[in-house]
Parts: sequence; C-alpha cells; structure tokens
Amino acid sequence: MHKALRWLLALAVFLGTLSGTAAGAATAARSGPTDIRDRLLSIPGMSLIEEKPYPGYRYFVLNYTQPVDHRHPDRGTFQQRITVLHKDTSRPTVFHTSGYNVSTTPSRREPTQIVDGNQVSLEYRFFTPSRPDPADWSKLDIWQAASDQHRVFEALKPVYGGRWLATGASKGGMTATYYERFYPRDMDGVVAYVAPNDVVDNEDSAYDRFFTTVGTKACRDRLNAVQREALVRRGPLEKRYARYAADKGYSFDTIGGLDKAYEAVVLDYVWGFWQYSLLKDCDTVPADAATASDEEIWKSVDTISGFSAYTDQGLAQFTPYYYQAGTQLGSPTIHFPYIERKLIRYGYQPPRALVPRSVPMRFQPHAMRDVDTWVRRHAAHMLYVYGQNDPWGAERFRLGSGARDSYVFTAPGMNHGANVAGLVPDQKSLATERILRWAGVSPADAARAKPLAAYDAQLDGRDPEREPALRP
Repeated sequence: MHKALRWLLALAVFLGTLSGTAAGAATAARSGPTDIRDRLLSIPGMSLIEEKPYPGYRYFVLNYTQPVDHRHPDRGTFQQRITVLHKDTSRPTVFHTSGYNVSTTPSRREPTQIVDGNQVSLEYRFFTPSRPDPADWSKLDIWQAASDQHRVFEALKPVYGGRWLATGASKGGMTATYYERFYPRDMDGVVAYVAPNDVVDNEDSAYDRFFTTVGTKACRDRLNAVQREALVRRGPLEKRYARYAADKGYSFDTIGGLDKAYEAVVLDYVWGFWQYSLLKDCDTVPADAATASDEEIWKSVDTISGFSAYTDQGLAQFTPYYYQAGTQLGSPTIHFPYIERKLIRYGYQPPRALVPRSVPMRFQPHAMRDVDTWVRRHAAHMLYVYGQNDPWGAERFRLGSGARDSYVFTAPGMNHGANVAGLVPDQKSLATERILRWAGVSPADAARAKPLAAYDAQLDGRDPEREPALRP
C-alpha cells in the first residue's frame, strides 16, 4: 500500500514537471520573435546584409555561415549569400539558384509566380563574395554545393513550414537536379529550366547535329558567313581588339594571348546567337558578310559573343564555373565544317585553358553519369523545360522507366530563356497544374491551372539569367 502511494506521488510530481515544461515551452514560443526579420536572424549562423522594400513582400539579403567541407565541418567556414523574398510563412517556398552569383535585386522566378509563394535564392559556393579564404578548390563540387542547399533548407524549414520546390535555369537547373539527386527527401518538386546534361564529356556530336538543323538554312548561312568573315579579317579586327583592350585595361594572361582570345570570341558567335536570340533576330545579322564593313562584323560579333568574355577580367568572375566544367560538369566541343581549317588556329578552348594554372584540375567522368542514371531511374516530381532552338538542349536530361510524375517539355521556337509560359497549351496547362500540385496549392479545376500571382513587370519581367555564350 505504501509502495503504491509513493508510486502515485512520484507520478504526480512527474506529470507536474511535464506540465510545467510544456507550459514553459508554450510561453517561450509566445514570447519568441514574430517579425520575419527577427525570425530569420534568430537562426544560428544567419546575419543581415540589408533589407530592401518591395510592395507586398519583405526582401532580405543575408549571409549564412557554411562549412567549407561538409564532410569535415570543423575545418573552417565561409559566408554564403542568400536572399529571401518573403510573402507569407503560410505560402509555399521556391528554392532558387542560378548556379552563379546571386542577384541582390528583388525578382521572382516563374515557379514563385505560379505558386504565389516565398523565394529563397542562394549564391553558389566559390562565386565571390561567397568564397572561402583561402580557397581550397577541391571543395568545389556538386555534392558540396548540394549540401549547402540542404543546410539552408534545414535552417529555414522551421520558418517556412509549407511545401518547397527547387528551381533554376541553365546551370541553376543543373544545380536543382544535383540537389535532388543527393537530398531527394528535401523538396516536394523540382522545376529545372534549360539544364544541360553532358553525360560523356568527349562525345559531343549532338551539338554538331543541332547546328545543321536549327532555325532556317537562310539564317544558318548568314551566321556562318559572318563567323567565317571575322576569321578572314583577323588582322585588321585584332588591331581594333588590341586598342579596345588597352582602352579598357584588359589583359589575356589566363587564355594565353589576344590572338587566342579573339578566336575564342569568334567561335562562340553562332552558338551565342541561338542561345540568346530568336529566329526573327536573323534580320539583325549582316546579310552579306563579304561586303559588310569591318565595323559591321565587329559590332555583330561583339553584340552576340562579347569581346570582353575571354579577357582575364571577363574570365575571373566565372572561374568557379570553368573549374567545375573541367572537373565534373563537362563542356561542349563543336566543329565548323564551313570554315577552312587554316582559318582556325586553336579550336574550342577547353576549361583548363580558362582557369589560372595555379588552380589544379582533374576531370571526374563518373559524376555526370551518376546523376544521369539517377534521374532516369528515380526522378519523381521533376519537370524539365527546354527551348527548341537552344544549343544547350542538344544534350539534355531524359527520363527512364523508373521516373514517376516527371516530365520533359520543349518550348517551340524558344531559346535559353524557355519557360512554362512558352509551352504549347496542353503542356503549359499540365506543367502549371503539376507545379501547383507539388506545392500543395492545386486548383479544384486542374484543366484551368494558371499562375496564382498576377504578373509584375518589375519582379517577373527580367531577361532570362544571361551569361556570355558557352556558359550555361
């Protein structure tokens, strides 16, 4: 009897302790930060760079402390930039990365407009200022970058508790795919735009085939003629290039000289046109290259390829991309059957030629094969959108028998800025409905699915994330 009483007394004390603990937790929750800025800054490792006003949103530019090496988090940290376009914690969240630097101007990716949600954008590691110091380049790989995203997601999920979608265009679409491959339980869906997939780096015949059929023969002939003429006139145009570089303070140490840089810019010309222009833009290309002035040839090549691209100053910003292209991602090589061999001295430059020699590089052929195999066998809730006239779509992600509720669509006539809005009506409706469904905000009438947020010219009307030609 006494034992029973002691047991009941102990139980009462234990329950009282639990009750007090629960009450204390509830009080702490009520007294915790409620403003979104305070909630974000209460996350360990998160610090504010600035807040910018935008109607209907709160917009934050933040730093987040990340391990240099996620396998050994005790071996140093760096600050990685993040932006948060905050709508409401009850709305879905879109996790965006371009795969390059993050923009600090408020903008909204297409899935964010479709789901009327929040948007978290992450700067890719090693793009300045999100670069460890000193920079151990061996820690720049797709798994480390995916682990950056995973830690950001884990940090923000308690704040944004709804569903999450990953998205990105070009290298950003690749990044969203790699994130899904390594952390398939984080996201509720992936929307990847114009994402290249170079499974076998030294087999690039798909690109050569693409350039024999893209657009119309008349447009292809016009572009090919200007490209060839720029090499025929190499002498006088390189003199202009030298003056241009001197005026701008440009140098050519990394690529190995002005002559090599000039050829690299010219060889990007046809690719660059189809990457960022439309068929109708052929009218802007000199109609008769042989009789065009040097000024016309120069202006056309500079407008499309950019004569600053292969200067030391132009390459420096993109060193992390070229490093990844030469170690894991792969890079395209195409041929020019319409140009005499004597006019081409160097050919397409490999990534090794575009990264300072002080940075060691070794290619890992298994990396893209692993991702490609995973997508074919395990893709779930993944949507790929490509542009019909975009060279990068010549080698793309494809789905296998193991894929579930996943899709690959092509927007007719579109380039590297292809999007869901540019798909044919049936595919546009299906893609929009799936994005809404994955985000948990699917409309009752799936056949009439459309973006939930009204178009905003300032947030949504930006040009597609544009990099110089031959960078995805």
